[in-house]
Amino acid sequence: MSVGDAVITLRAPSAADRPRVRESVQATAVFRPDEVAVALEVFDDAIADPEADYTALGAFEDSRLVGFSLYGPTPCTLATWDIYWIVVDPAVQRRGIGRQLMFASEEAIRSRGGRLIVIETSSRPDYGPTRAFYEVLDYTRAAHIADYYAPGDDLIVYTKHLAPPTTETAHHG
Repeated sequence: MSVGDAVITLRAPSAADRPRVRESVQATAVFRPDEVAVALEVFDDAIADPEADYTALGAFEDSRLVGFSLYGPTPCTLATWDIYWIVVDPAVQRRGIGRQLMFASEEAIRSRGGRLIVIETSSRPDYGPTRAFYEVLDYTRAAHIADYYAPGDDLIVYTKHLAPPTTETAHHG
């Protein structure tokens, strides 16, 4: 994929990309230190045992990680998946990288039998662009729980139903 003058490649990241994951999450300036630690823990789990509980997808400009998504099947559900993290380094935001990560994550989930995606996010004003991003990508606001993360910081849950993978069939007449 080409974004501006740079070529963006989507692929699985490696343990060597962990410092860039930390830098990107911190650079967004919306996550608390404990949330940064959780992002790194989920990333580490995805790298240690790909596709077990979590899957990582990285967006690379040349060989530099500039964004990533972390997703996995939701325990105790039938084909429901969570997108736990999607982060694009603020220095390269608004170039379509997040959209490409989402589309690729959705397709990977669909190909593994996923039927529903759930995304949780914050109601804080600094998350407004994040919520708008999900809504532009046809995610539906499904729930709102007041004071979930902290007083005045509500949980907003978005969902998206996935169509099953289509198979081409020849029609003979």
